[in-house]
Amino acid sequence: MRVISGQAKGRPLKAVPGNTTRPTTDKVKEALFSMIGPYFDGERVLDLFAGTGGLGIEALSRGAGSAVFVDANPRAVEIVRRNLDAAKVADKAEVYRNDASKAVKLLERKGIPFDLIFLDPPYAMENCDSLLAELEERGLTAEDAIAVIEHDTAVSYPDRIGRFERTRLAAYGDTAISIYRSRDGSPSEETAPDFPEGGTES
Repeated sequence: MRVISGQAKGRPLKAVPGNTTRPTTDKVKEALFSMIGPYFDGERVLDLFAGTGGLGIEALSRGAGSAVFVDANPRAVEIVRRNLDAAKVADKAEVYRNDASKAVKLLERKGIPFDLIFLDPPYAMENCDSLLAELEERGLTAEDAIAVIEHDTAVSYPDRIGRFERTRLAAYGDTAISIYRSRDGSPSEETAPDFPEGGTES
């Protein structure tokens, strides 16, 4: 597991010990960032189920301006901090140990909306739609925000969540990626490009 591209390209990332955390594979991560980036310019990122921190760190490496990492697992929080140091992007990051729902309420106090949101919970959790809706309700999503939900292919999420519209749905094995973009409420006429070779898309 490594940083795929950007200023920290090639730097290895440590995994969380045990089997409670399922890191996004390099193959899926590379495909994901080709769809939402591939590079950024100062965006504010939220990695709500951080795990190893791989998604948020990849975004920072590719030009995002800052990132908030949240995980309830103390071992994961420690690994996130170590990976941030290894990638030399710790100065752009805040790391919190907290439950996702509680973290959303606490983040509201900061009053700063996020441009890019990663929701990659354990596959047993299927409430990312309600979490994204709450982030929007609490003013934590920027006007043109992108939200990425990583989930089991057996789990179905709606095409619209609040003002977020799903623009891509792709699968790699048992891993599915749903990409949502904030809209003004009107249906989008955007046509998404083909998913990179190796995945399936609907």
